[in-house]
Amino acid sequence: MTKSELIAELAADNPHLLGRDIELIVGTIFDEITAALSRGERVELRGFGAFTVKRRDARTGRNPRTGQAVPVEEKAVPFFKAGKELRERVNRSKPGRGAGERARI
Repeated sequence: MTKSELIAELAADNPHLLGRDIELIVGTIFDEITAALSRGERVELRGFGAFTVKRRDARTGRNPRTGQAVPVEEKAVPFFKAGKELRERVNRSKPGRGAGERARI
């Protein structure tokens, strides 16, 4: 699901809200999660999961084309760990659902 699909689905489920308001709400939530992660904070959404930032140490990598050693700098990467409820809902078997078909959560 893309961000625009999420906004469209929320708009369809909440006809009393304007589309631009839903877009603002979704954008604000994502912006706040991004800002908290950039400050090194943990973001936990109960029943859904937790976003954290993990640090990857500097290392020596290899150019796959030439095999030449290349220095790779230290970096921070966002990490998501699914919560128990999300894992259970995703792993719940749904008979009749084919590959690539979207489930309604």
